[in-house]
Amino acid sequence: MLDLDSNYQVLNYMVGDTKAGTKMGKMQIKNLTDGSILNCVLWEEALNRLDEKLFKTGNIVKILTATYNDKFNNCLINNMKLVEEARCGLSEEQREQAYNELISFVETFENEELKNFVLKNLKDDAQALKIAPAAKAMHHNYVGGLLVHTLECVDFARLIYPKLNNKVDKEELYAACILHDIGKIFEYTINLETGYIDYSEDFKKDWISHSQYGYCLCMSAGFKNIAKMIAAHHGRSDWGAIIDLSEKELEPFYYIVHHIDDLSAKFGKTNVRELDITEEK
Repeated sequence: MLDLDSNYQVLNYMVGDTKAGTKMGKMQIKNLTDGSILNCVLWEEALNRLDEKLFKTGNIVKILTATYNDKFNNCLINNMKLVEEARCGLSEEQREQAYNELISFVETFENEELKNFVLKNLKDDAQALKIAPAAKAMHHNYVGGLLVHTLECVDFARLIYPKLNNKVDKEELYAACILHDIGKIFEYTINLETGYIDYSEDFKKDWISHSQYGYCLCMSAGFKNIAKMIAAHHGRSDWGAIIDLSEKELEPFYYIVHHIDDLSAKFGKTNVRELDITEEK
């Protein structure tokens, strides 16, 4: 329910079109008093009046005027103010450090062909990779979020691999973790000033999703098992997976990147404020 006395943390925000052709904002916020989650709607008039910086993920805001809709279980916001602005994501120095950590890890690969393939894809679009988010709303949706997510996936893979009983090639697993979301550097755009994330219109002209991009990238280079792990990493076809993990008699290696990706998306530094907390400790 709506509580005008509490402060809220912005969890995610996106803008879409209504059937009437007008803009509508959707925002999910967390009540910092009781931890409850509130789904919010903003009509075009409010969007035009309010500063876009208000909607940055991680911001602390106060709702000034709004109405709660019991039928749709959401809050229609008319006005709100900024209480505390969050960072847009990693600093330039942090992005460089994360990128160099990823490059250094790949340089340890013993498979020279695979090492060169992964390095090429990390270096060819290095600047875009350094700022890319890992998602628009659900997780790691901040500047540098894709690097954070990728390194978390690598860390999980390194921890889990000894328990996999050689049912997947180690370096192929690491490469799949690194490249499973590489298409996101083209799929999303991000405003470095406001942190606002949107879909790239140019990407949508040629590709269905980042999963398709990663699958095609690896398959065309002959790394078929890596391509298959990427194809299955969303788990279900209605979640965007090319290979649905509900299919029967799939080899075990199909499943692992999906579970690693899910761990990072749920337990990693998914929100920009978690980066702030880490720095304060």
